[in-house]
Amino acid sequence: MGVVYGDIGTSPLYVMKAILMENGGLSSVTNDFVIGVVSLVFWTVMLLTTVKYVIIALNADNHGEGGIFSLYTLVRKGGKYLIIPAMIGGAALLADGVLTPAVTVTTAIEGLRGIPDFYDRFGNNQNIIVIITLVILLFLFLIQRFGTDFVGKAFGPIMLLWFTFLGVMGLINIPYDWSVIRALNPYYAIHLLFSPENKMGVFILGSIFLATTGAEALYSDMGHVGKKNIRFSWPYIFSCLMLNYAGQAAWIIHAKGNPAYENMENLNPFFQILPDGWIVFGVIFATIAAVIASQALISGSFTLVSEAIKLKLLPRLRIFYPGSSIGQMYIPAVNFILWAACSLVVVTFRTSSHMEAAYGLSITVTMLMTTYLLYHYMIQQKVSKFLAYLMVIFFGFLETFFFISSVTKFFHGGFVAVGMALVILGLMYIWHRSNRIQENTSQEVDFRDYMGQLQELHEDDRIPYYQTNVVFLVPKLKGDQIPQQFIYSILDKRLKRAKVYWFVNVEVTDEPYTEEFSVDMMGTDFIVKVKLYLGFRMSQDVNVYLRQIIQDLMKQGRLPEQPQHYSLTPGRQVGDFRFVLIQEELSMMTEIAKWDRQVMQARLAIKRLAVSPERWFGLEYSEVVYETVPLIVGQARKTRLTERN
Repeated sequence: MGVVYGDIGTSPLYVMKAILMENGGLSSVTNDFVIGVVSLVFWTVMLLTTVKYVIIALNADNHGEGGIFSLYTLVRKGGKYLIIPAMIGGAALLADGVLTPAVTVTTAIEGLRGIPDFYDRFGNNQNIIVIITLVILLFLFLIQRFGTDFVGKAFGPIMLLWFTFLGVMGLINIPYDWSVIRALNPYYAIHLLFSPENKMGVFILGSIFLATTGAEALYSDMGHVGKKNIRFSWPYIFSCLMLNYAGQAAWIIHAKGNPAYENMENLNPFFQILPDGWIVFGVIFATIAAVIASQALISGSFTLVSEAIKLKLLPRLRIFYPGSSIGQMYIPAVNFILWAACSLVVVTFRTSSHMEAAYGLSITVTMLMTTYLLYHYMIQQKVSKFLAYLMVIFFGFLETFFFISSVTKFFHGGFVAVGMALVILGLMYIWHRSNRIQENTSQEVDFRDYMGQLQELHEDDRIPYYQTNVVFLVPKLKGDQIPQQFIYSILDKRLKRAKVYWFVNVEVTDEPYTEEFSVDMMGTDFIVKVKLYLGFRMSQDVNVYLRQIIQDLMKQGRLPEQPQHYSLTPGRQVGDFRFVLIQEELSMMTEIAKWDRQVMQARLAIKRLAVSPERWFGLEYSEVVYETVPLIVGQARKTRLTERN
C-alpha cells in the first residue's frame, strides 16, 4: 500500500477541486453534474486501473518485474521499432516524476487555509504556502542518499491508515445526499460529457484523468511487492477511494446555496468534508501521504533511469545502493535534477490549481505506449487475436480521448510536462541512435588474424611485462570479431606484453537478476574472452566478477597460476590487473551523414558529463589507464595531395 498506491491515493486531494474550479465554482454546478463527475471518476478508475492494469498488465511481468521498460524487453524481438514507444513512454513517465511531488505537497499544504488561526494570520498569502512546500521538498530529496529502509517500513501502516481515513471520511458524508450512489450507473458519466451543464464538454476528461494517474506507477512497482499482493489489496484501495469521492460529491450537493462556501476562495471539498476541528489533523495526514506518494515516484524514477541505462537508452550515471536491497537505489544526478525541477515548478506555478494544468498530460502518453506494447505482448503470447485487437482498440480509443482532453491544458501549463518529456526523449534518442551508428559502421577485425603477433608478443622476453593481466572492456564480442581499436592499443599504441589478455563484454539480459558468464580462450592459455550476462537490475562490478572467474579458470587448469613473490597475501596465485579503458574522439577523417555526425558529437559531449567507465564498472580501486583513440565511423575520408613542382 505504501509503495504502490501513493500516487493514486493522493488524487482525492485535488480532483474534485480542479473540476469545480474549471466549471465556475460551487455556485455554478448542479446535482446531475456532480453525480456525473463521480460516475466518470468511478468508471475511469474501473476501466483504466482495474481492468487494464490490475487484470491485464500485471500478467506481463518480466520475472516479477513490471513497468514500460520491462515490458519492452519482453517484446523487443517483435521489431526494432518497438524501442520508439518504450522511449516515449519512459520519457513521459520520468516527466511525471517531477510534477507529482510538486502538485501533491502543494495541495496538502494549501489545506492549512482551512485552519482559522492560520487564515487569520496569513489569509490567502501564497508565499507562505510556497516556502513550506519548498522546505518539505528539500527535506524529501535530501534523505534519499540515506536509503529508504527505515522510511519504507513506515509506508505500509501509514498508507493503510490513510486509505481507511479516506473511506471513513467519505462514508460519514454520503448521508448528506444518498443520490450520489446513482453514480455507479455509467449512464450519468456518458450523459455528463454531452450535457449543457458541463461547461468543459468532453474536455472535462482532462481533469477526470487525474483520478487514475497512479495506475502506471502501480504496474512499474510490481517488482517490489508482487502481482498477487497488488490484486489482493486493490479492492480495498478502490473502495476507499470511491467512498471518498462520493462523500465529497454529497457534501458539494449539500453545500450548494450556502454563501459562506460559495464565496470561499480556492475551495477544496476534500478538506471541507472533515469534521469540525479535524482540519489540522487532515492537513498533517495529507502532507505525510503526499510525501510518501512523492517518495514512491522518486524511487520509481531511480529504477526507471537505471533500467534505461542498462538498456543503453541513457548515458551512465553513478548509482548507489544505500538500502539492504538492490531495488533501493540512489542516483545523485537524477535526485538533484528532480529536486531542482520540482522546486522550479512550485516557484513558477505557485498554486496547485496552476500545476494541475501541467499534470496528467504526460501520463496519458505513457498509458498509450503501454497499451501498444501490451498488444504486442499478447500477440507474442499467442493470446486470441480477437482479444488482443479488442484490448488495443478499446483502451487505445479511451486513452486517445483522455489525451486529446489533456492537450487542452498545453498552454495552461501542460507545455512544462511536454518540454521535460521531450528533453528526456531527445537524450534517449541521441544515445540509442549513436549506439546504432557505432554498431552498424564501426570497424572490426578478426581476432585470428592477429593471434600470431599476440602470441609472439606474449612470449617475447626482450619486452618487459606491461602488466600480468591486461583487461579491455569491449562494447561487443561476437564470434572472433573485435573492434579494431583494442588490437591497435596492444600492438600500435604501445606494446603491451602480458601473461593474460582479457577482453570483457557486459551483456544486459532481459531478466532483472541474472549473474552468469561464458569464457572463450581460443585454444590458448593467454587470451580470455569473457561475456558477463548481468540482469538489467544488477550492478556491473566487473572487478569483483573477474577475480572470481580467474580463480575458477585456475582451479580447472585452463589458466596457469600467477604466483606473486611480493604480496601482502602469502601464497597469492593471482597476479596484478591493469584495466585499459578506451576514450573515443570522433575523427575528422570519417565520412558519415551530417545528421549522424551531429548525433555522434552530441554523444561524446554527453559522455564527458556522465559517470566515468571506471566508476560504472566498479574499478575505482583498481589500476586503470585511459587511452584516446580516433573514432572512425563509416568510411575514412581519402586525401589526395599533389606534389608541387
